[in-house]
Amino acid sequence: MGIETLTDEKIAQLLATPKRVENPQAREKQEGQHIKRDYRIVSDDGDNRFALFTRQSTRIADGFSAGLLWHAKTGEEVMLLRCNGVNHFHPNVLERERIEFQCHVHVATERYIQANRKSEGYAQATQAYQTLAGALHHLVQLAHIEGLKTEPGEAQLPGLFEERP
Repeated sequence: MGIETLTDEKIAQLLATPKRVENPQAREKQEGQHIKRDYRIVSDDGDNRFALFTRQSTRIADGFSAGLLWHAKTGEEVMLLRCNGVNHFHPNVLERERIEFQCHVHVATERYIQANRKSEGYAQATQAYQTLAGALHHLVQLAHIEGLKTEPGEAQLPGLFEERP
C-alpha cells in the first residue's frame, strides 16, 4: 500500500493496533539545538513497524514534539501522529483555520494526503498536556503503545480522541 492509497480507516486501524517498544532504554542525544530520543516500535502481531520520537528545543522550553512514524512495507514513511508544544501557530490549510500558540495534535488524514500536503497537516488544539513528558504520555495512550514508562507530568484534561460529556 502506497501513501497515496492510505485511507482514514487504515490510519485509524494503524493507530488502534496494539504496539510495543523494542528499545525502551533509548538514550537522549543532542542534535543541533534539540535533544532527541528515538524508539523502535512494532505492532503486537509483527505486521507493522513504527518509530516514536521526542524532540525538545534547548533554547525554547515550549518547543517540543513527540511523534509516531509508520514504516510502510513499500519503504515509505508516514507521520501518523505528532503532539506539539505551544511555541508556534499551526495553520490547517485546507480548512482555512489557524491554531494560535496552543498545544496541538497533528493527525494523518486521507484528505491531506490526497491534497499532496503533509500526511499530518491537520491538527487540533488540546489541553491534554503542557510539557514534552505530557505529550509523550498522551501520544502513547492515543497510539496504544506498551512497554514505555510515561507519566502525564500534569493534570490531564480530556484528550483529543476521548469522548466528552
